[in-house]
Amino acid sequence: MSKWMVAAKRADFEGIGKKYQISPVLARIIRNRDVIEDKDIDKFLNGTRADLYAPGLMKDLDRAVEILLQKIAEKKQIRIIGDYDIDGICSTYILYRGLTACGAQVDSAIPHRIRDGYGLNEHLIQEAYDAGTDTVITCDNGIAAYDQIEMANALGMTVIVTDHHEVPYDEIDGRRQYKVPRASAVVDPKQEDCGYPFPEICGAVVAYKLMLALIAQQKHTDWQGVMESETGLELLEFAAFATIGDVMELRDENRIIVKNGLALMANTRNMGLKALMQATGTDPSHIKPYTVGFVLGPCLNATGRLDTALNALELFQTSSTARAAVLAGDLKAMNDSRKELTLKGVEEAVAQINQTGLDRDRVLVVYLPEVHESLAGIIAGRIREKYCKPVFVLTKAEEGVKGSGRSIEAFHMYDELTKCKELFTKYGGHKLAAGLSLAEEHVPVLRRRLNENCHLTDDDFEEKVLIDVPMPMSYVSFSFINELEKLEPFGNGNAKPQFAQKNVRFVSGKVLGANRNVGKYVVEDETRRRYDLIYFGDMEGFHEYVAAKYGAASLERLYKTGAGKNGGEEIVLSIVYYPDVNEYRGTKSLQMVMKYYQ
Repeated sequence: MSKWMVAAKRADFEGIGKKYQISPVLARIIRNRDVIEDKDIDKFLNGTRADLYAPGLMKDLDRAVEILLQKIAEKKQIRIIGDYDIDGICSTYILYRGLTACGAQVDSAIPHRIRDGYGLNEHLIQEAYDAGTDTVITCDNGIAAYDQIEMANALGMTVIVTDHHEVPYDEIDGRRQYKVPRASAVVDPKQEDCGYPFPEICGAVVAYKLMLALIAQQKHTDWQGVMESETGLELLEFAAFATIGDVMELRDENRIIVKNGLALMANTRNMGLKALMQATGTDPSHIKPYTVGFVLGPCLNATGRLDTALNALELFQTSSTARAAVLAGDLKAMNDSRKELTLKGVEEAVAQINQTGLDRDRVLVVYLPEVHESLAGIIAGRIREKYCKPVFVLTKAEEGVKGSGRSIEAFHMYDELTKCKELFTKYGGHKLAAGLSLAEEHVPVLRRRLNENCHLTDDDFEEKVLIDVPMPMSYVSFSFINELEKLEPFGNGNAKPQFAQKNVRFVSGKVLGANRNVGKYVVEDETRRRYDLIYFGDMEGFHEYVAAKYGAASLERLYKTGAGKNGGEEIVLSIVYYPDVNEYRGTKSLQMVMKYYQ
């Protein structure tokens, strides 16, 4: 079930439109994204790299630069320890590229998902020490590695943490006492006493800002100059790639990073990224957040899930066209394999939920012992979409049980796990996603505790469909669609605008696609003006809805002779849509993309 709501935020849309030379409709959409002040509207529409925040605003960043400059001058061995997902791989590459540009003696290690698990562990610290490492710098992890950093300190190594995850805490007498690890520098904008203006950045952006500051200091220039250099622009591509891949909100600084990074990717100088585009059939001139999030990015994640993320890191580091092509091809093949395994896992999870009464729980805890542990997060995401509930998918690991969680807006996953943290051998994450490890006998206890503590209401489980503007399709034109491009890039935190119209009559239709999963229709408004409309959603669900409401005969006639002809009842629906341009054999035409119906 979904609940439709029209955004009712008020502002002087006519005035904003005149001031920024946009239509009142666009002004209203921007206001719906909580962009209110003049300076913020200007940044939203016209923001450039010059509007990015200074690296030094992040707590301990200048201290980290100072340490790294000293280590580079002393020719000390530095090891980067990253993570095996998109953000971790991109962060590792950014640090490696930046430190190499500064002449550092540097190598990298990415944990193996099965053997090492997430983040720092004693094994990785010992390995670094045995290899003669003087300084460990983490990226996209480290903020929760309190004991491991103590071990590194005891061995005489220097540790710099760069991370973006929540800082662990103990709750004592209703107050939070944060546990920041005792590293030589801790660069994480989520720290309580960090004054960075926009803490919702990914690990790769933290690494990017650190490298801008480091190179600037070494070259005796400013960070803005480094940002515009060849190295700085390449690093920005990877900061943007990770921001999309780690599903950060495309607001404020993230919006500028992604907008600029995508533009740079069209002509990327990185051999590996270019090869990955070729392997996946990506048109470099049309890269959108969707391309990174659902085509390129999953190839990086797949290697960390089913093999080792070192392959993805090597892809970005190689300067050989032939080697890049081989690595990119391998990553693409691995991702294809991952898709099949994910589909099986989702089917198994749905069967378990529906057959065992788990669907009555407010927080879903699904134990799939046979599923590859690396797929837990993806499966959890799919199950969350289906049931609109917080989901934890747990799998059998080499030691005990491992799992990943994906949440809904009303359920802070990290805080809820903290309430029963004594059950875990390890856990971490943030509001909407988390990872955990626990003993097998604790699985039913976790399920019970999460549901006992849960204060979610029925309203929280209803999908909220936010309509930006109730707008007749007759308003849509090519120039309006061009204007909507000013709102790009679209993604988490800046969704594609949604419009709505009542009393849309479905005149005729056909089902397209190899899997017959696309509906293409001719529809009419109340003035009998006709439009092309396309639907990429759940066709089976759409057909069931129409048949139940208007009868099987009307549904059949929709695809044969047209709805309402030969005695069938007319199919008339309210729809939520966004306008698009259909390009076919060089001819462009307007089409509406239906998102929801009722």
